[in-house]
Amino acid sequence: MSSNNSQPVNIDEITPSFSLGGFSLIMLAAFLGAVTAVGVLPNWLPGISQSVMGSDPKAFWYLARGSAFSAYFLLWFSMLLGVGITNKMAAIWPGLPPTIDLHQYTSILGLAFGLFHGLILLGDHFINFSFFQIMVPFSTTNFKPVAVGIGQLGFYLMAIITISFYVRKKIGGKTWRVIHFGSFASYLFALLHGISAGSDTTTIWAQAIYWTTGIILLYMIVYRILFSRANAKEKQNRLQSIPPKLPTL
Repeated sequence: MSSNNSQPVNIDEITPSFSLGGFSLIMLAAFLGAVTAVGVLPNWLPGISQSVMGSDPKAFWYLARGSAFSAYFLLWFSMLLGVGITNKMAAIWPGLPPTIDLHQYTSILGLAFGLFHGLILLGDHFINFSFFQIMVPFSTTNFKPVAVGIGQLGFYLMAIITISFYVRKKIGGKTWRVIHFGSFASYLFALLHGISAGSDTTTIWAQAIYWTTGIILLYMIVYRILFSRANAKEKQNRLQSIPPKLPTL
């Protein structure tokens, strides 16, 4: 009896693992979580008021840093799974169906952490971002507008890619694949944003994270390109080896 992992999977026929309602609830939870932390948490937990509302607040900055690295890891892992699907490495382990599900889950969770990362900065009095500046790219004139704007563009691009899962039948497989290629730009924007805007960039552990994740993903992309070329060449050789049909009299 064969397992589901060994069965062929047509990527173009894959349906979203999460319903649109479930996706909306996750994003709403991230939004409400950040708003609650900024506006309500200090009143509920007076013990952390000094950290949150004091002259040198740290709590919101720590939350922003933690959610930023969480979003980056999830986006990177989603990219890794996506490339593994296209270069067929995922068919070896753990199998295409679970890899496809994980790819979609990590994409949605990464987007949610990215939203939380941006909104929680509303509570950081050092940067002092407004809601408008957080939502509009390149509007943070008081703090690294280019570096922050690149991250904002990466977030919106990832949102478009994630939502495209739910409208793929309406826009067609070809258009969906073109949009999906934007995930490479989204990851690159996130990486550049972390390096240029992150306060931990100069630390050894942060540099190790960026270098390690970047090299692993680059290896997977190069392997995908070589795999695609090898498949195309093999297909061409098979077609050339087929003898031409002789005309019938």
